Amino acid sequence: MKVTAVEIKDVELPTTMQRAMAKQAEAEREKRAKVIHAQGELQASTQLAQAAEVIGSQPAALQLRYLQTLTEIAVEKNSTIIFPLPIDLLAPLIQIMQRQAGVAVHEPLNGSRLNEPSLPR
Repeated sequence: MKVTAVEIKDVELPTTMQRAMAKQAEAEREKRAKVIHAQGELQASTQLAQAAEVIGSQPAALQLRYLQTLTEIAVEKNSTIIFPLPIDLLAPLIQIMQRQAGVAVHEPLNGSRLNEPSLPR
């Protein structure tokens, strides 16, 4: 006896088997998606580290990047831009304003708390 061809026609899998196969396929897709996502995160972190080295080596580069970001933000007319400044830069200005207003300064401004007006004795 010699078999030349075998055909399988109209095979019906039980629903439990179909569900198991679907779960396995879904798990495999999720696994691949997580691996691809992790590879993307690794590449992004590597490039960010390189960018930080370049920006850190040139002091003007950080200022230029800051201005470039402001330019991108300014495209939208409904944005509010807040300029963060270290309190140490504003300390002399605050002290001058307090002297002009007649407020006594008890402690130097060190960023931990603002100067308080003197209390009458």
